[in-house]
Amino acid sequence: MAKHEISNKFNPRLGKKELALLSRLCDAVSVSGDEQEVRAIVLEELRDYADVTKVDAMGNVLVRREGKGADRVRVMVAAHMDEVGFMIVNDEGDGVFEFRVIGGIDPRQLAGKPVWIGREHVPGVIGAKAIHLTTPEERTQALKEDQLRIDIGPGGAGKVKVGDRGTFATKLAVLGPSIRSKALDDRLGVYNLIQLVKNAPENVDLLAAFTVQEELGLRGAKIAAFAFDPEVGIAMDSTPANDLPNYDGFENTSHNTKLGGGPAIYLMDGATLGDRRLIQWLVNTAEAEKIPWQFRQPGMGGTDAGSIHKTRAGVPSVSVSVPQRYLHSPAGLIRIDDELNTLKLIHSALTRLDRSILNLQENN
Repeated sequence: MAKHEISNKFNPRLGKKELALLSRLCDAVSVSGDEQEVRAIVLEELRDYADVTKVDAMGNVLVRREGKGADRVRVMVAAHMDEVGFMIVNDEGDGVFEFRVIGGIDPRQLAGKPVWIGREHVPGVIGAKAIHLTTPEERTQALKEDQLRIDIGPGGAGKVKVGDRGTFATKLAVLGPSIRSKALDDRLGVYNLIQLVKNAPENVDLLAAFTVQEELGLRGAKIAAFAFDPEVGIAMDSTPANDLPNYDGFENTSHNTKLGGGPAIYLMDGATLGDRRLIQWLVNTAEAEKIPWQFRQPGMGGTDAGSIHKTRAGVPSVSVSVPQRYLHSPAGLIRIDDELNTLKLIHSALTRLDRSILNLQENN
């Protein structure tokens, strides 16, 4: 049982303690299919806050915090623990390993990048033929995955084995009003969901799903939603911000989200049409609380909402994300204010949630 009281009062901040938690989450190596390092942090952080905690057969962490009063709405909020990265598939000797990409990574960004392999964070580098040894024709072509290797040096023998996961060796750093890190997709969501559980609103039953294998097709969320059987689904994630200046001298007017614009509320993506009742609920909350917000313009990609909304007899679902530049790369960039306002929006919206919002006749 939870040792801490639930409350509708919450003012998000990113102080030293909060930043330390976010850093631990982002610096962890938890590539799809091996989310253990992040899972351990989640379980440790929420040990005294959950009414019920379960790790299911796939590795999702399912946490329940029950509210007060009658006729409470069961709300599932999901954030995925996994990140894009690599899997070691062949030991070629002398500390050199063949690998395969897990999740959506642009191979053009790989050569020369420092990496961590396995739960011990064995350091290595993604190697390719030096430019001095390439032909003029080779220099015009992007390197393919099978032309690259991970090199940990001969001293690393025995520390890495086939099947181990790896990811970029980028530690979180605060850059003025911004944060730079790997794996902000979706350690921001994991951090926010931890804070929501610790500061759970009293008017709902909060069903927190820390999911696995989102980057491989929203797999964990499907299992978690079936287990929870929620009435409302919310996915918290991070979404690309296509807000850099155009390189032709003209203004960029086609951005899908912008850094500094606040939480991005999804209209639709490649996996989900956001429930219009929930979209309006979020917008109304943001306006009432004077929280900056923006619509995430329709496009490709998807969040855990893509699995949640198709579970059992259907679950009204919506996604809210923190805008991020350079997603799925060695270093993404976000604005701290966008992160804090995303957490504030979700918490404030949950405190306003009741069954009238789900009334089809009144709100559809």
